[in-house]
Parts: sequence; C-alpha cells; structure tokens
Amino acid sequence: MADIISQLKEKIKGKDIKIVFPEFSDVRIVEAAIRLAKEDLIQPILIGDKKTISPEYDLGNCEVIDPNNYEAYAEMVDAFVERRKGKATKEDAMKLLLDENYFGTMLVFMNKADGLVSGAIHSTGDTVRPALQIIKTKPGVSKTFGYFLMVRDEEKYIFGDCAINPNPSSDDLAEFAIESAKAAEMFGIEPKVALLSFSTNGSAETDETKKVVEATKKAKAMNSGYQIDGEMQFDAAFVSSVAKKKYPNSTVAGKANTFVFPDLNSGNIGYKIAQRLGNFEAMGPILAGLNKPVNDLSRGCDSEDVYNTAIITAAQTLIK
Repeated sequence: MADIISQLKEKIKGKDIKIVFPEFSDVRIVEAAIRLAKEDLIQPILIGDKKTISPEYDLGNCEVIDPNNYEAYAEMVDAFVERRKGKATKEDAMKLLLDENYFGTMLVFMNKADGLVSGAIHSTGDTVRPALQIIKTKPGVSKTFGYFLMVRDEEKYIFGDCAINPNPSSDDLAEFAIESAKAAEMFGIEPKVALLSFSTNGSAETDETKKVVEATKKAKAMNSGYQIDGEMQFDAAFVSSVAKKKYPNSTVAGKANTFVFPDLNSGNIGYKIAQRLGNFEAMGPILAGLNKPVNDLSRGCDSEDVYNTAIITAAQTLIK
C-alpha cells in the first residue's frame, strides 16, 4: 500500500489542493493535517476553535475556520438555502451550518475547498448525508457508491459497490462500471471491468442476471473507451483457463482487475472474503460519483489512516 500512496503523493504534491477536516477536536485529525501541510501535499482546512487544541501542536500552514466567527457565514447561509431549494429556511440553515460537517461540505460546494474527509468521530451518515444534499452527484451519475482498493503485494484490484447501495438498478451498475474504471486509473491500474453475476455469458437467465446483462449493454453504449464486459462469474472474470471455456470472445474475461458486484450483499461479502481469507489489504470505502470528493473514515482509524485517506481524496480531485 505504501507504494500506491507514494505514487498518489507525487500526483498531488504542490498542487495546492484544499481538503476540509471538520473534526478539529480530534488529535488524529490534527496530527495528520500538520503532517500533510509540512509535506506540501495538501492545504488542510480545519473546522473548529483553535483554543480547543493543545499549544504543543504547531498548526503551521493549516487554516483554521470557526463556524461561530466566519466572516462569510451569511453568504454561506444564503447559498445553502438556494441549494436546498425550499427544503430549508434561512433559520434552519443558520442552525444547521453550525454543524461542522454541513459547514465543511458548504466550503467545498462554494469552491473554498476541493474535498472533505470526516468520520473519525462521526457516523457514516453524518459524513455522507451533507454531501448528498449539497455537493450531489456528477452529471450523468445518479448515485454515489463506495469501492475498495484491494492490495496484496503487487496485486491491485477495485471492488465496488461494497458500501452504499443495497440493490442498484442496471443504470446504476452501468454508471458504477465507468466510475470504477476511472478509480482504477487513479491507482495506476489499466482498467478491465467485469460486471459480476452467478451466470456467465447467458448460462442462466433470471431477473438478477438480466439486470447485469442490461447494465453491461448500457455501460458499453456510453462509449467511455474502457474495456467493460459481463455478465460473468468471478472465476470467468479472473481465471484465463476458465474464461477460455466460458467466455472465449470477451476481451475482459480472464483479465479483469476492476469488479462491479450486482448488489451490496455480494460486494460486501466479496471484499471481506478477499480481505480475511486472501490476506488482501482493503483500503476504503472510497466514495465515487460525487461532484467533489468526500470520504468517510472509520471511527477506529489512526492518524496514518487519516493521512492516507486525505491523499486519496486529493487525488480524486484530479479525476476528470
């Protein structure tokens, strides 16, 4: 994993990418932000009151913004009300934007920051909800999803969606395929995307397999330039000898490195099996499909996890 992070650091270094950390009260966040700033990898924006942090921490080039004393607060309130389009009054906004996650997300929306990392002391919902309400998904993408980068020695794969959508539609899966390919490229993987199923190339026909077949057609129709194929079982996607028997005409079968699972059950189970039985390191979930990147930490994270997640988030800002 260290090699991957080193590669991403080279991509983002000196580009003045601003990442918001709403959880300024947590020392893991502060330690990671100070390190990122010292290494000139990102420009951290910490949300909170400087008085809450021990003077032993030299914040250096970290910017600190206190929502209670923010000079552009009125502008932010108006922007939030406009963005929510009748779902929040000005009074609602004034209260809600004192919440550090909403405040930080609005900084991203207003182009005062490029991305956000939270979740060390907040739930996933607390991190993701403001992003879905304010930043929203990219044009042509209807839903965000969560993928994992799976690493074992020199092997690197993308698994998604493993975190967000219980039962994605064929349209969703097609979008996930394209966005997963972009994610693979960010990590130096030349994407070969397999849409997975319990069927390969029409060997079974059910509502579940039809969804994946339709998703594959839709993904190919997007003319993304990526190699995408399906539906196929994991062994057909991954093992060349099986691919020759089950899907001989596919350019992806037997060579896939980017895997789109048909539902959250299979995706979540799949990555955990690879992690626990295959000894893969699982980095994520990394959120994809948003207009600007927002990523959720585990509450059990350490400062190294925060550091790595911020680097990935900064690298996501470079994806077209």
